[in-house]
Formats: sequence, structure tokens, C-alpha cells
Amino acid sequence: MNLKIALVRIFLFLFLVAGITACIDVSDSRAAIRIVTGTVTKIVDGDTIHMTTPEQTKLKVRLYGIDAQESYHKTDQPYGEKAKNALYDKVMGKQIKLDIIAIDRYRRMVGIIWLDNRNINLEMVREGHAEAYIEYLEEPYKKEFLEAQEEAKLAKKGIWSLPEYERPTDFRKRLRIKGRE
Repeated sequence: MNLKIALVRIFLFLFLVAGITACIDVSDSRAAIRIVTGTVTKIVDGDTIHMTTPEQTKLKVRLYGIDAQESYHKTDQPYGEKAKNALYDKVMGKQIKLDIIAIDRYRRMVGIIWLDNRNINLEMVREGHAEAYIEYLEEPYKKEFLEAQEEAKLAKKGIWSLPEYERPTDFRKRLRIKGRE
């Protein structure tokens, strides 16, 4: 397939997703605007992947409702590589279903990754590989993600076992880290 056709397909896909997004009631923004399947081709960090659809559309995906320690900057956060590796072990090279919830300011799809009937986003929180991203979580996911986080905290799993925990959002602000891959 030549580059022009690939670019047209990507543009049409993004145009369709943007059009669907514009038609959705803001109060129901948590509903999937589109569901796609594909193969995970890259793990950027503990909350961001790349995937390719059967039509060969390449998507950057930010996992909805979670925030993991940073692992690809000059100054990595403690546990960042472990979170990235945990996500890698779960989904790298596998066929997934993605419920697209939104498109963020970096033009990434924001969504929930499903592997079989497993909510991978929720697993990352439950196992302490990421925190619930309270600033962006909405129902019907909010309660479940916060409960999973509380269980991980009580059990001192993953990030909650660190002697000094710094939220990824605070880390990015402190180091003035902007856009993400």
C-alpha cells in the first residue's frame, strides 16, 4: 500500500472519530465512541501503547483512567520500567479490543484495552502498576478503579510499596515534561 493511501485512511479514520465525538453528549463522554481491534506493536510506557488495526491503521493509545510512572525520559521515575514491563507482558504482540473513549490533545486515542474479557487498564491499577487518574476518571469506571487502587495501596503492591511515592502528574510538572510519545 502506498503512502498516500495510508495517509488518506488515517485521515478518514480520524475524521470519522472526530465526527462521532462531536455528536456525543458531553455528559456521556465515558461511552465508547468507537471500538476497534488490532495488534499491539509497541509499549511506550505503563499507560501508552501503539497498535495496528487489521486495515493497517497505526494508532497511538493512552490507557483511559490510569497514570503510570514515567519510563522514557532522561530522568525515569522509580518503578517506571517495571510498569512498562508489566504492560508489555500483558499485551505486547497480542490482539486486543480497544474501546475508544476520547482523543487527547496529543491526538492519541484514549481508551480501555480488552484482552479477552480482561480490562487491562483496571488490572494495571489493581496490581499497583499505575494509579487511578482521578482527574479524568468518570463513571461507570471511577468507582471500580478507585476501589482497585485502594486495595493495591492496602496491600502495598507495586508503586504503593515505594518509600516515597510521587504521582506521575506531579513528576511531569516538576520536570516540565510536556507532550508524550
